[in-house]
Amino acid sequence: MKPIEIIGGGVAGLSLGIALRTRGVPVTLREAATYPRHRLCGEFINGVSQATLDKLGVAPFLHDAGQEQRTRWWREDRLLLERHLVRPARTLSRWRMDARLADGFKQLGGDLRVAERAEPSGGEGCVRATGRRHHRGSDWMGLKAHFTGVGGVDGLEMHLGEGGYVGLAAVEDGRVNVCGLFHRRQGLAGKGAGKLLAYLEACGLTNLVNRLQAADADERSLTGVSGVVFGKQTGGGFSIGDAERIIPPFTGNGMSMAFEAAECALDPLVAWAGGDLAWPEAEALASRAMEKRFSARMHWARALQGLLMKKAGRQLLDGLAAPGLIPFAYLNRRLT
Repeated sequence: MKPIEIIGGGVAGLSLGIALRTRGVPVTLREAATYPRHRLCGEFINGVSQATLDKLGVAPFLHDAGQEQRTRWWREDRLLLERHLVRPARTLSRWRMDARLADGFKQLGGDLRVAERAEPSGGEGCVRATGRRHHRGSDWMGLKAHFTGVGGVDGLEMHLGEGGYVGLAAVEDGRVNVCGLFHRRQGLAGKGAGKLLAYLEACGLTNLVNRLQAADADERSLTGVSGVVFGKQTGGGFSIGDAERIIPPFTGNGMSMAFEAAECALDPLVAWAGGDLAWPEAEALASRAMEKRFSARMHWARALQGLLMKKAGRQLLDGLAAPGLIPFAYLNRRLT
């Protein structure tokens, strides 16, 4: 079979590599960083089906992931809703997950080359899974850190504030992942995890700040990105995961989409490797499959994020919350 090169060793790239190796396809995967490592991520998988995980061959790597059945949403310091999720969300840190997937890929005979930065050639046999790119015109930034000793975490938490929002998910070893998206602000004091707390305070999330100040931050886990844009990404070539499109993180659907994108690419790539499909046709089939699977949820997610970031939208949410009229189950189905 013809070999495939994957540039980028996140969830999408590693899961695709594992799936290709189980089908006998030679795969070289190049990753700029090393494992294990912390990455900006909500660290829970919301929406992916068991059938997708089984097809990719990655389900065994999630065997001990946490299972969260419900979520709670706050607007600043006011609890808006408590609901059961349509599907349980799996929780596992990227520190642990990526390292497991990398080891699994190598055990299957994959050629993993770490600390090796490479630009996708755009030619036949090359798949871009390089993640987010920096866009200078965007003022969105993300910050994430792990905390231990955080009280009151019961299920997935989402906190909406002025100019940003943050999610909490309990992962392994008593850690809580705190990951937020914010409009960039000038002049905020604080370094390390203190920078994250400063952003939370600026958003009006005082009670959450107090909870985190009473906990212990793992400064090594602090991760940040800037210049994020949502929707289809530029870059060209055969792309999957965040290199192809990025969904607003309040959905908790980013890792699920990474697995699903790998699934969309799998069969066309196997057909190309076996000589049954030309490269442009394989790329087109994968692209159409991702568009069919993701376009509707991306539309809903971008519209709802725009609403949540407006004061009038948050006030509307308040009004719907009081009589229990927020259509959470309906929206959860549309966004996953």
